[in-house]
Amino acid sequence: MFRNHLIPLVIVAILAFSGCSQQPHFDILLTNGVVYDGTGAQAYSGMIGINQDTIAAVGDLANATADTVIDLNGMAVSPGFINMLSWAIVDLIQDGRSMGDIKQGVTLEVFGEGNSMGPLNAEEKLLMQKNQGDFKYQVAWNTLGEYLEFLENKGVSPNVASFVGATTLRKHQIGYADRAPTDNELDSMRILVRQAMEEGALGVGSSLIYAPASYANTEELIALCEEAAKYDGVYISHLRNEGNNFLEALDELLTIASTTGIDAEVYHLKAAGKNNWPKMDVAIRKIDSARAAGLNITANMYTYIAGATGLDASMPPWVQEGGYSQWKARLMDPQTRARVIDEINTPTKDWENLYLAAGSADKVLFSSFKNDSLRFLTGKTLAEVANLMNQSPEETMIDLVIADGSRVGTIYFIMSDENVKKKIALPWMRFGSDGGSMATEGSFLNSNPHPRSYGNVARLLGKYVREEQVIPLEEAIHKLTLAPATTLKIKKRGKLAPGYFADIVVFDPEKVADQATFAEPHQYAVGVQHVWVNGQQVLSNGEHTGAMPGRVVRGPGWSGWEN
Repeated sequence: MFRNHLIPLVIVAILAFSGCSQQPHFDILLTNGVVYDGTGAQAYSGMIGINQDTIAAVGDLANATADTVIDLNGMAVSPGFINMLSWAIVDLIQDGRSMGDIKQGVTLEVFGEGNSMGPLNAEEKLLMQKNQGDFKYQVAWNTLGEYLEFLENKGVSPNVASFVGATTLRKHQIGYADRAPTDNELDSMRILVRQAMEEGALGVGSSLIYAPASYANTEELIALCEEAAKYDGVYISHLRNEGNNFLEALDELLTIASTTGIDAEVYHLKAAGKNNWPKMDVAIRKIDSARAAGLNITANMYTYIAGATGLDASMPPWVQEGGYSQWKARLMDPQTRARVIDEINTPTKDWENLYLAAGSADKVLFSSFKNDSLRFLTGKTLAEVANLMNQSPEETMIDLVIADGSRVGTIYFIMSDENVKKKIALPWMRFGSDGGSMATEGSFLNSNPHPRSYGNVARLLGKYVREEQVIPLEEAIHKLTLAPATTLKIKKRGKLAPGYFADIVVFDPEKVADQATFAEPHQYAVGVQHVWVNGQQVLSNGEHTGAMPGRVVRGPGWSGWEN
């Protein structure tokens, strides 16, 4: 009985002692915010104290003092958003502010869809230097870890992380040949995976519809994933086919995961082409079944019905063997040209043809050209350009690849909005723009990118959460923060809690929205007011502060200290 009566007395004593203790003091105190902590739990009114790069306290901090106090005026405050598929690899070299994504609250850019910025051999470094477009830079690194450190040392606003690309590993050892690796080459690729994981790579990323990635068989991918799994890495893949062979391609990913025991994620899960839209339900059931059987399978997506890639995704892989120069040479041969045109127009399961998936030439939109003389075609459809050139769409595609010196940036309208909503609601869905992070100025204006580069997150929060109420805001924030951080196995990010890095976004849920369109993509999203990265304010009242506090975020295999 004595002990039972003692418990409340002890609690009172502790509370009394706490009340007499010194008031907490913070570098920054955020007050009057509606806290969405990243877990998916219900939001609550609260305050956040920040010291240096770390969240020091969250909750009722009414007695606290701070060097800087910011009243959030009832706006939402959440962990910084994670872009699971970013192509800002060169954008950040050109402009480290990451304007397009920072204005949406993105504080971590994740790279590595098949191609990564290392490891590079001497030949690949020369090719990377030679094939640069508007943005010129010295390739001053060899490994993936060195590239990420290059960005941090140069100065970037967001944090950066990357998978090591299976395509990059293949090019490092085999080049652009359509063949299996020798035993020695595969052993070297395994070693490169281990080195990348120890440098902090998140795992292995693949993009299997593109040459030379498409030349890799399942056994090769299993070998790479076996090495990444030893470091608790993740396998993340643009499936070998997202159209006619969509379900079989998904089976390949599930086979790789079950064989190696590796966690796996599907890049931008989609069913491409109207005839394939019903397959999404089957794909979801397959993933749910795999998860129920103990495999950790997840996916990410962008919030649009169009994808963006190049004209290479409308031509057979065999014609692209050897890289661009040999691809171009083959297309200039009349007999090969005729064969390519025939195969472009022939439905098949052997390779993915986004031209046929789009359904017509007016659903194919040109977004970027390398050649200045062709840039007047930017923003026009394939049908319009074919009409200008007075030839068929197939001939036009071939001639543009030859004339531009590139695969030509192309947008394909291939998905259904019904499937977009269905995917957003999945509990294992995350989000990736599959785009860059650009500014509405300078050489960025030489292309018309997919609007997802400016609006993927804001479109989720505005159109699909606020307007169409596909999922509640708490769930959307969870899928943008702690869920992807957990998938990537990175520590102390993705949650508003003491001890976590102070990557924080403040936005108005009633105003957040995307502004970018396919016709006019260079428009920033609205509604995000403040952003902190590692405790430094990068966005203040919607304006960039110039701060570049971004760091390399490393995966679980890193041989160094905790990031």
